[in-house]
Amino acid sequence: MKMYVAKDGWKLLVPLSIITGLIYLYFPWLSLASAGALLFTAYFFRDPEREIPELDGALLSPADGKVVEIAEVYEEDFIQDQALRISIFLSIFDVHINRAPVSGNVAFLNYKKGRFVAAMKSKASEVNESNSIGIIQGNLKILVKQIAGVVARRIVCPLAIEDNVKAGDRIGLIRFGSRTEVYFPPGSEIWVKEGSRVKGGETVLGVIK
Repeated sequence: MKMYVAKDGWKLLVPLSIITGLIYLYFPWLSLASAGALLFTAYFFRDPEREIPELDGALLSPADGKVVEIAEVYEEDFIQDQALRISIFLSIFDVHINRAPVSGNVAFLNYKKGRFVAAMKSKASEVNESNSIGIIQGNLKILVKQIAGVVARRIVCPLAIEDNVKAGDRIGLIRFGSRTEVYFPPGSEIWVKEGSRVKGGETVLGVIK
C-alpha cells in the first residue's frame, strides 16, 4: 500500500526537520525529543491510498475512526429535512484525511466558528467549530460535517462551490483529534453500528435508498 504525507503536514514537517537538525548539531542529547515530535507529525499526517468500493448507492465513510452515534435528526443547513446521521470520532492515532462519501457536485460550504468541546460528545456537533460540505447527486443531497475537537484547532477544506468530486476523493482534513459526520436520506440501509471501526473512502457505511 502506498503511503503519502498530506500537503498540509509539510508546513509543519519542514520547520521541525530544520529545528531537529540544529538541535542535534549543538545539543545532541536533546534532539531525541524533537525527533520524536517530527516522527509523530509525519505519522499523524499520513495519507494512505485506499481501494474505493464500486457499489451502486454506496455511502462511503468520510473518515477513519470509530462510529460513536447513529441517529435520525433534522438537518437545517443544507438538506433542510429529516436525515440519518452517522458520527465518527477520530483519535490522534487515526488517519485524519476526510473523503467524499459519494460522487457529485459541491453545492454548499459553510464554516462556523465555535467552541472546542470533546469531539466524542454528541453536543460537539452543535457547538464546536465546524465546516459543512453539501454534495448534490441528481435529486440526492448528502452533507459531510467536519468538527474540531479539544485539541484540533484547524479544519482544512480545499473545495469550492461547483467542484465535482468522486466517491473516495480527498476533501480535507482536521488536525489532531476530531469528529466527522455524514447526513443522508432516511430509509437507507445502514451497514455499520455504534462502536464499528471504519476507514475513510473504503468502508461502506450503508446503501442509499
